[in-house]
Formats: sequence, C-alpha cells, structure tokens
Amino acid sequence: MENRNYMKLSGLEPLVLTPEINFVNIGERTNITGSKKFARLILNGQYDEALEVALDQVRGGAQVLDVCMDEGMLDGEFAMVKYLNLLASEPEISRIPIMIDSSKWAIILAGLKCIQGKGIVNSISLKNGEEEFIHQAKTIKKFGAAVVVMAFDEDGQADTYERRIEICERSYRILVDVVKFNPQDIIFDPNIFPVATGMDEHKKNALDFFLATKWIKENLPGAKVSGGVSNVSFSFRGNNPVREAMHAAFLYHAIHHGMDMGIVNPTMLEVYDDIPKDLLERVEDVLFDRREDATERLLDFAETVKSSGKKEIVNEAWRSDPVSKRIEHALVKGILDFIVEDTEEARQELQNPLKVIEGPLMDGMNVVGDLFGEGKMFLPQVVKSARVMKKAVAYLEPFMPLPEEGQEESSLKKILMATVKGDVHDIGKNIVGVVLACNSYQIIDLGVMVDAQRIIDEAIKNKVDIIGLSGLITPSLDEMVNVASEMERQGLKIPLLIGGATTSRIHTAVKIDPVYSGTVVHVTDASKSVPIAGEAISEETKETYRLKIKETYAQLRVEHESKQTLKQLVSYEEAKANPVSIDWENFTPVKPKTLGNTVLENLDLSILRKYIDWTPFFSTWMLSGRYPKILEDPIVGGEAKKLFDDANQMLDRLISEKWLSANAVFGIYPVKRVEDDAMVLDENGNTIDKFHFLRQQGKKGKGVPNRSLADYIHPEKVDFLGCFAVTAGTGMEAKLAEFQAAGDDYNDILFKALADRLAEAAAEYVHEIVRKDYWGYASQESLDNDSLIREEYLGIRPAPGYPACPEHSEKITISKLLEMEKNTGIQLTSSFAMYPTSSVSGFYFANPESKYFGLGKIGEDQVASYASRKGISLKDAEKLLSPNLAYQPQINLATQPI
Repeated sequence: MENRNYMKLSGLEPLVLTPEINFVNIGERTNITGSKKFARLILNGQYDEALEVALDQVRGGAQVLDVCMDEGMLDGEFAMVKYLNLLASEPEISRIPIMIDSSKWAIILAGLKCIQGKGIVNSISLKNGEEEFIHQAKTIKKFGAAVVVMAFDEDGQADTYERRIEICERSYRILVDVVKFNPQDIIFDPNIFPVATGMDEHKKNALDFFLATKWIKENLPGAKVSGGVSNVSFSFRGNNPVREAMHAAFLYHAIHHGMDMGIVNPTMLEVYDDIPKDLLERVEDVLFDRREDATERLLDFAETVKSSGKKEIVNEAWRSDPVSKRIEHALVKGILDFIVEDTEEARQELQNPLKVIEGPLMDGMNVVGDLFGEGKMFLPQVVKSARVMKKAVAYLEPFMPLPEEGQEESSLKKILMATVKGDVHDIGKNIVGVVLACNSYQIIDLGVMVDAQRIIDEAIKNKVDIIGLSGLITPSLDEMVNVASEMERQGLKIPLLIGGATTSRIHTAVKIDPVYSGTVVHVTDASKSVPIAGEAISEETKETYRLKIKETYAQLRVEHESKQTLKQLVSYEEAKANPVSIDWENFTPVKPKTLGNTVLENLDLSILRKYIDWTPFFSTWMLSGRYPKILEDPIVGGEAKKLFDDANQMLDRLISEKWLSANAVFGIYPVKRVEDDAMVLDENGNTIDKFHFLRQQGKKGKGVPNRSLADYIHPEKVDFLGCFAVTAGTGMEAKLAEFQAAGDDYNDILFKALADRLAEAAAEYVHEIVRKDYWGYASQESLDNDSLIREEYLGIRPAPGYPACPEHSEKITISKLLEMEKNTGIQLTSSFAMYPTSSVSGFYFANPESKYFGLGKIGEDQVASYASRKGISLKDAEKLLSPNLAYQPQINLATQPI
C-alpha cells in the first residue's frame, strides 16, 4: 500500500486514518480559549497541573491533542514551547499526534520546531492573500506536518454554502497544484457557527456546514474535514444537557456527510441514541432549519431540561395502538411475535389482502426506508424489518384472489435484479434488494449466473421499471457490457443500475454507458440505490436525470482518456530490468517437508471460528469500524453488538448441527522461473504446467522496484511454490433454501456472511499449518489471530483476481494441479468464479522478502507478451486484463449522443 493512500499522523505512535476509523476526536481542553480551567492554570504558570488536563483528554479518548496559547496577556510563543516540551516528557500523552493551534504564524512556527512525529497545523487561510498562504504552506510541508485550512479569504470568513465551497476549492488547487502538498494531508475547516441565536442569517449555519462537507469529500480528492464542534451550541452556554445533545446530534449528521475529525471534548459527549426524543427533535429542527419557530421551541424546552436531561420512558403501550400503527412499530423494531395476528386484523378491517400490503405494510416499510436513508437505522435492522414484512405477506398470500377473479394489479414499481453470467456472488445484491423493497419497490430477483438474454426476456415479460446488475469478480465487468449492448440492440430503454465489488463509476462511464442509450448509473452501496432508482423512473425527473448522467459520464470519459495519455509507464523491458532486489547468493529455498497435494476434509469449524477476521463481516452489513472497537462505537456500537451476538448464536448452531462443512486442498511443487513465469515441475524435473505472472509498469522512484510475484522465485535454482483451495460452503444450500422459503432475509444473509468468513478463516488456518508443518519454513512461528490478520507471518498467499495477480484465469491452472473439484467440490464458472461462493484459492510464496502489492496499469507491450506466453490472442488477453490496461483497445470514447 502506498504511503499517500491515507492520512498518516503520529506522536510516539502512528495514527493512520484508514476508512475503518469512523471519526478522529481532537481533544479541545488544552486550548486556552476552550477551557477556563486550562486558561487559569497556564496564566498562573501552573504548567505541571495543566499537564493533567491533557492526560484527562487522552484517557477520555482524544486521538489528537489541540494545543492553543492565543491569549492577549500571555507570551504565546514561550507558553507553546514550554507546554509542548512538557507533553513530550509524558509518554501516555506524547504517543498521540499534536495539533498546533494558533492564529499567529510565529507561534505555529515555534510549535513546529518542538513537536515529535507528524502533527497538524491549525490553521492557515487565504485571508492575507495567496503569497502568504503559499509561503506558510511550503514551510508546513517542509516540517512534514498536515494542515488545517480555514474557509477564509481576502473578503472574510465563508458564511454560506457557496462561499465555503468556493474558498475550499481555491485553497485546494493552490495547495495541490502549486505547493505540491499531499492531498491526504489537507484538512478543511468549513466553519462551524452557532445556531439558535435568534438571528435569521444564522439559521442555516449547521446545514450549510453539512452540505459543504459533503461537497468537499466528493470533489476534493483526499481532503479531510474538521471543525470545532462546540461552536454550534454557543447560544446555550450554561446548559450542558442541551449543549451535549447539540454536539452529539451535530456530530452524528456531520459524520454522515463526511466529517473526518473534530475538536470535541471526548469526556463530555452524549450518545446520539440516548438523547431524549423530544429534545432530539427540537435540536435537529434547529440544525436543519426545519421550522420557522425551531429556535423558540428549543429555547422553551431548554428551560425544562435538568441535570443529565435524560428521561427514561418505557413505552409498553404500543399493543393498544390502532392496527396500522402496531404494524408500523413491528416493522421498525423487527418484531415478529404479533405480525400474523395484526395482519389478520388489518385484512378483516380492509376486506382486501392487497390493500393490507399496499396500505399499512408498505406504509410501515416506507418509514423503515426513510429511517435507513437518514442514517437512523442500520442495515441489520432493515433486514429484520424485511423479515417481518415477508412473514406478513406470506400469511396473506392464500387470501389473494386469482387474476381471473379480478385481482388488482399492484401499483409498486418493479426492479429486476441479477448477478451476471459467470458470477455466483449475491450477498450485496440481496442487501440492495431488501433496501429497495423497504422503499415500495417490487423486487424480481433472478439469482446468480444469469445470462443476458434471460435478463432481457424477464424484464420485458414482467414490464419492469429498472434492471439492476451485480458482480463481484472482474470478468463480470465485461459481461455487464455485454448485457448493456444486448439491451441496446434489442431496443430496450429501461434504466440500468450497476453494482458490485469490482464495479466503479469510471468503469461504468467508460465501458458500459457508451453502449447503451438508456440511463446507466453506478450504485456505490445499498443506501444510494433508493434515490437513484427514484430519479431514474419518476415521470417528472427521468429524462432530465438521464441527460444529466449521460453528460456526467461523457465528461468522465474525456477526463479518463486524457489521464491515460498522460499515464507514466516504462516499457515492459525496462520494468523487467527493475525487479525486487533479493540477495539470492546467500539464499537457499527451504525444501518442503511434504511435496505434492494434501487433502483436508471436514475441517473442524470450531477451530476455524478462532481464525475469523470480524471486521469485513461488519462491512458486509454496512457497519463501518474495526473489530473489536466497533462494538463500543458511539454511533453503530449498539447495533454491531446485536449483530455480533446473532452471528455467534448462529455459529454455535451452525457448528453443532453441521449446517455446512469445510474442505481444503493444497499442493507444494518444485518450480523453475523463466522470466515472469513459473514452470511447475514433476519429480523428474519435467514441466507439467506453468503460471504466468504480471509486472508493475508504473514509473518508479529511485530504488523502488517494478514488482512481480515472479521476483520471489529463485532466478536460477529450483524453488518451490504452493497453491491452495478451501471452501466453507459445502452443503449450505439446504439451510439457505429453508431461510428463503420462510422469507427470512436476515438469517439468509447472516448465514452467507458467516460462510464467507469461515472460508477466509479456513484459508488463514491452512496457510498457518503449511508454514509451520507441511512446508516448515516457519516452524517456530507463534502468532495470535490479530497478528495473522495483520499479515505478520513470513511469506504471502495472493489470490488470482486480487491486486498482485488480478488475472482470474490462472485459477484454471490451480484447479488442474490441485484436482480442485474432485478434492473439494469447488467448481469454476465460465468467468472463473468459484462455486460454492464461500471459497478461496490462491498461491503460497515462502520467500521472506515477499510482500503484497498492487499491479496497477500495464501497457500494450506487456499484454502482448502475456498473450504470447499464455498462448491466447491479444484480444482475449486484453479482455482478461481489462481493468489494468493503461490504454483503451477498440473502444469508442466519443461522447454518446444524448
């Protein structure tokens, strides 16, 4: 992974802002303007006591410490240096990064000379013009710090949405284009101003911040967003319960819009879900300027809030509500217990089962959809809601009149969904289907491995309003192009939604959109599918939306083509001449204890359980955070705990009742390297098969190699290479059929997600016993599961389809050598997907210098070489390597007529 991928800060310890870090707390109490106690201690010269304030902040959860000494009666430079030196002497504090906070450049400079590690400067701006801004930015860059940029220019502070984005964009362009500042080290503060001040011009202060944050994250790549959260509640000084509620609600929505970090007091932050609903309603009315009298209502309510402000109200009376409200409550809370009797009561009342579905049931699911769209419900809750809905619909089905008896046609819009031909993965598709069903769409799910003509035939037959295509593996990208081409050839105009792990906005724009004149939209995740579907089919917006998307994608194609022509690649010959430097003279390959294939049947699932990496499990459910910290997350922690408990309860049953079995096969073979290929040898040294590896062609800095997996094989001596295939999906169809027959999406998705985790756990477990026992090159290894997840072991196990070897067809050779289907039951589809889906295959490299890397873009010369070595046509090679091509073979990049 390249250093520029994430923001990296440090004190004595590193702080890497990966996507799993939901939010960075910047402790504010060591800011002389933010704490009366801290100000008093510093002004009285009590620096040792002031150290305790910093310690409290760190122990309270601050991940960065904001230090500000801006006070009229203080020598700021002296105070900053003295205090930073004291902080450096306290290991518990100095382990985290420091934010040097001052409006005076001299104080910032003094601080930069003191701090250890990589800190943050807060702040610089354009208020004194570009010359000073550039000078300060270059100095900060020289010291290696990140920088906070205020939304402030020569005309003053940005106080509207338009001014915020104007100043931030201008600042970004200067920093990136002129100063050559790393975009990952830029943090914008788009100004958090008070709300509920009684002044009309302040009503949109919070809302404008949210919208500006979203714009920055979408339009200024790499940039982060921060702000001083306590500013928003300035009007309620002295009323801590209201202020804490305002901070929590503001932070909740700001994070939802993309805010990465903020200056908060982590020891005094309310949990969003614990804010009393009556107080929360009034706070959010103010934040979003939802009512003319929002300020007055919050002021009146604030007078009634005492101490913690929390009111414990347990509502046990929902069973006394009207039946429509009871159904809504059951759907929102995912309660199955009473849904059949409530559905029957509604049927008796409405005298028509279809009216029950399209009335109270769909009304309740609309509430669920709205709550999910607003970030107030999380995916596991939504899937449970869908389970309740399906149980109710299943009860009503026997009462539905037959068409000839005058059955009313449903008014619901129809969405056809399919995983494309050659691909067998459907968890993501199923999740999107559940979310769309919660928003009044009828889902027609064709399942997996669906060819283009069946998709088209079913779409026409069912008169669907939208088609959604899903795929996980890279060959699915080409199949999606094929489906779109066939839709165009056969005259369809149905909007086409594209989703799945390997899909992207740029691929959709460059490859799929040009071949289909209808609306084509890439959907990043389930939560985005609802508004996109709505705009794509609404009579009022669909044509405008189609034109807008066509124009956007056309521009993306132009930009992409321009970037390709500027792409810096070296020739394939130059790349081969710059391999990984390994001291081969003093290295002898470790001969494996066991050569050839080894089959492991019925792996012990209770052992595999211990090897599970839970973080991706939560990602499947759209809960962002790293395990186990996610269980304590103030935003998603509660739902993550419930999901984790459900998963472990299912694991208990899955193991004890043998719902599935896990099998593995691995082989270790002598190999001979020939340039970038590995010739697999038999016991007599004869070549029985070969693997073809690819090499990075991007232009590298001095001393940086153009890596290939072939570099980890001895260039002269016989070396050894391993292959493996594991599955944890054997026998799972029966249990899935049971869940699907019951309409139980929640347990269906939960089971699939656990099977995937067990497959990855099996791969981890088998790799460990190979390293320690069967190959034996790391026989003394002793690593816990966290260390395994961090890949601290010797050697690597890259898989075809992943960054170091993205070409999937190498699985064919793995399958042949391992006799994969015979030994494990794993089959390869026409697009090289593995079935059962919960399966993993790949290589074992033992060289201690081996490491994971990404191939990146490659040129036509390497593609031609690959085609020749593999014995296939150039066109077929280009198809296999499509996502990594630095050129566009036989593709029309002209703007599609709209």
